[in-house]
Amino acid sequence: MLRRRLRRPLLALAAVLGTLPLTALAATPAAAEPAPPTPYLDPIEKTLKEVSPGLQGQVWERTAGNRLDADGGWLLQTPGCWGDSACRERPGTARLLDRMTGDIAKATRTVDISTLAPLPEGAFQDAIVAGLKASVAAGNHPTVRILVGAAPLYHLNVVPSSYRDELNRKLGPAAGGVTLHVASMTTSRTAFSWNHSKILVVDGRTAVVGGINDWKNDYLDTTHPVTDVDLALTGPAAGSAGRYLDQLWSWTCSNAWNPVSVWLSSTKGASCPTGLYPPSGTPDASGASGENAPGTVPVIAVGGLGAGIRDADRTSAYRPALPDASQARCGVGLHDNTNADRDYETVNPEENALRALVAGARSHVEISQQDLNATCPPLARYDIRLYDLLAKKLTDGVKLRIVVSDPANRGAVGSGGYSQIKSLNEVSDLLRDKLTALTGDRAKATAAMCSGLQLATYRAAATPTWADGHPYALHHKLVSVDGSAFYIGSKNLYPAWLQDFGYIVESPEAAARLDRDLLTPQWTYSSATATYDWAAGRCG
Repeated sequence: MLRRRLRRPLLALAAVLGTLPLTALAATPAAAEPAPPTPYLDPIEKTLKEVSPGLQGQVWERTAGNRLDADGGWLLQTPGCWGDSACRERPGTARLLDRMTGDIAKATRTVDISTLAPLPEGAFQDAIVAGLKASVAAGNHPTVRILVGAAPLYHLNVVPSSYRDELNRKLGPAAGGVTLHVASMTTSRTAFSWNHSKILVVDGRTAVVGGINDWKNDYLDTTHPVTDVDLALTGPAAGSAGRYLDQLWSWTCSNAWNPVSVWLSSTKGASCPTGLYPPSGTPDASGASGENAPGTVPVIAVGGLGAGIRDADRTSAYRPALPDASQARCGVGLHDNTNADRDYETVNPEENALRALVAGARSHVEISQQDLNATCPPLARYDIRLYDLLAKKLTDGVKLRIVVSDPANRGAVGSGGYSQIKSLNEVSDLLRDKLTALTGDRAKATAAMCSGLQLATYRAAATPTWADGHPYALHHKLVSVDGSAFYIGSKNLYPAWLQDFGYIVESPEAAARLDRDLLTPQWTYSSATATYDWAAGRCG
């Protein structure tokens, strides 16, 4: 009886479906696949909402639907000549320059470039010019903003008006199709704060973000190029970078009257450019938002405003238990923003985001940085909570690998080169002190380091130096955890109160590519310098 009752409705439904056109059936939406879990991004996002709720969508933002090139082209390394101390071929640098030109050539509305002074030069400038010429030739008229951070006195020779005129000369007839704004900015001379972000955003659709400065003498026209890394993506996170730059340009335009803080030059008649990007979550002509998002990769974009732009996020209820800042003091120095200033933290959410990324590690952490320790004085010596966290991870059995630039790159006063330490012992001694305080036993501290730490200075090949005798210089700002999530950006792990920006990506596939193409070859050559290597039984 039950079968007969069910059979008639089913037959009726079949008859109705049979009368519908196939297009109507095809239009029926399929159930959306659930988003993959994000156990690393979730606690980071929670931290950011606690610390800086009022800066969401301006200085930090989580987005889905981003795309990284499946062939690994998103990982842009300089110079990329692993194993060759003469660095005769530089495929990584070539890919970076090609990516810059290719992205800019597709610009229909906006091109944003941000870096540390000096302004883009050499082949970096050539890549920008070639891309803009192609964009204009395609019938576009892009607005171009170029913003550099200027250290007081050190960058007095950086003159935006001269650079604007130089670019226009190189653009030739295409200059008429480009509205150009060039600026240098210093937000606080007393707190040593200026723009340090390295960003290329085109139309709010594509972005190249990382640590690479557009300097020919350090990266291009040299036999000892700096090793560095950027990340390229397509999708909503590019708009996040654009909105971050809108914050920096808003301050720049508001202070354009003050030559102590800002030098600005624009195309004749052009007003100072702010608000080029629509609010977070707003679909725009690029099609990078909403259902038209090009990929599946979740990303947290996170930056910092340094000192001098905003005093605090007034919406934040964040009340941290700050550490004893005297631990990181060495003589007379500046106010310690990293360790002793809650308000500073609320407008520089990247610092808590990076600590939260490390805190989420369950099995291993890889840190590749210029340094973990700052030039002290005048800056604070180190991030106390970061070192405490690294010590805690070691006691929890998490493997920790740290690679930093060769101390032979140290500048005359500790900050003029690509290292700020004299010896790896400066890092290991701090870790041992933290572990001793944590375990209450120096022998236990040493045991934790010997069983879980790898600590080395950077090498790109088997020889101790480049072929020309210069030490290997590392400029990475890279943190990777558990082969699942990683940060690439411009923010150093040591105290530095600048404007910085980067991406935290959760993608095991992308993390595997990062490990294969960067972390593994790096350790292959750098491990020879290790003072600690648990895998090789090396212990101090």
